[in-house]
Amino acid sequence: MPPINLIVIAIPFFLLSIGLEAYFSARANRGYYRLNDALNDLSMGIYSQVSGMFLRAVVLVAYFGLYAWLYESYRFWTPPTDSLWGFALWKIVIPFFLVDHQYYWFHRISHGVSVVWGSHEPHHQSEEYNLAVALRQGSFQGIFSAPFYLPLALIGIDPITFLLHGQVNTIYQFWIHTRAVKRLPAFIEAFLNTPSHHRVHHGINPKYIDKNHAGVLIIWDRLYGSFQPEEEEPVYGTVKPLASFNPMWANVQYWVHLAKLSWRTPGLLDKIKVWIMPPGWKPESLGGLEPVPEVSADTFRKYDPPLSRGMQSYALSQFILGLAALIGLIVVQGQGSSPAEGLVTPEALLLTAFCLLTLLCVGALMDRRVWAARLEVTRLCVLLGAAIVVPYAYEKPLAAIPAALAVIVLGDWFLRLRRKTGGQVVAA
Repeated sequence: MPPINLIVIAIPFFLLSIGLEAYFSARANRGYYRLNDALNDLSMGIYSQVSGMFLRAVVLVAYFGLYAWLYESYRFWTPPTDSLWGFALWKIVIPFFLVDHQYYWFHRISHGVSVVWGSHEPHHQSEEYNLAVALRQGSFQGIFSAPFYLPLALIGIDPITFLLHGQVNTIYQFWIHTRAVKRLPAFIEAFLNTPSHHRVHHGINPKYIDKNHAGVLIIWDRLYGSFQPEEEEPVYGTVKPLASFNPMWANVQYWVHLAKLSWRTPGLLDKIKVWIMPPGWKPESLGGLEPVPEVSADTFRKYDPPLSRGMQSYALSQFILGLAALIGLIVVQGQGSSPAEGLVTPEALLLTAFCLLTLLCVGALMDRRVWAARLEVTRLCVLLGAAIVVPYAYEKPLAAIPAALAVIVLGDWFLRLRRKTGGQVVAA
């Protein structure tokens, strides 16, 4: 593992940038943000970070071990890095191009193989396009992307160099998720992935589907025939809208769809093809390949259940608590002697459960689900019990008083909001 995690370090700058973009969008009445969509984007990002901690501690540690083993045992040669030019070439320039090239092919294949698309689709589900969308990531994408980088070990790219370049590649892609930047000078648009190019990638207009898969360099799309310039403003989202703010469902719903489709499909071969053919494929017996419908920004209706201002404020406050739980989890994990050990402590497990459940409740409230109120009341009751028990477990009983009072205040706020809407928790 690298000595530092650049992505975790960058998170405060990401959040600050999102806040600034949202502020200026509101001041200029640009309409780049909706609270429900943005909170769901960030909730998906938190889910991805939490799952990523556990994956890195278990599954991906084995992968990195495999990468290191291939590098140590089977690399074709050891690049000369003793000189300044050798270091610059084999630690900076060549790894930069190779990591970006492999990302391009993972990204392209993730759009062309249904089971892999299920791990990447969550990133595309937002029907807005702003910096918050950059943090909307699938919780299981790393499992599918990791094998694409193994050949770099054979070429002689050492594990630390590879991991650092992978992080830089990811961080670069944050800023291209914006509508605020229209077009850059032509010479930059010619070789770099820019907001204009990446807006195309997120479009569901038929001519924009499966185009511009680049990470940093758009030259790969130009070279491999997947480039499409931005013409009219894209319509964003997925061809089949998610229509939910549930972060758990968002991460698995496409695989559930594939499982149901595979079950209905006759013939063993076609049952398998459901998983490995491009999204939208169905056997002829079930109607064949589904066409991508034409869409228009004038007629496309975004998923936007109305929510009272009070409930919006409540949902935002609970999201902040979920974010605080993530920060606490990062701190607790860092106190362990290893990533895995830091995650199996009672503190880490409680923070994980609280974080995931809280964001699930936030999504349910914004979705206006009939079971949202019951789930939220249950969560608050469990939280009240924890506020009383946990301080005693750590021999700090006096802390139970303010903690319990804080939960009681939250519960009172929620129940008052419910009464104001006649029992309809999230009525507008």
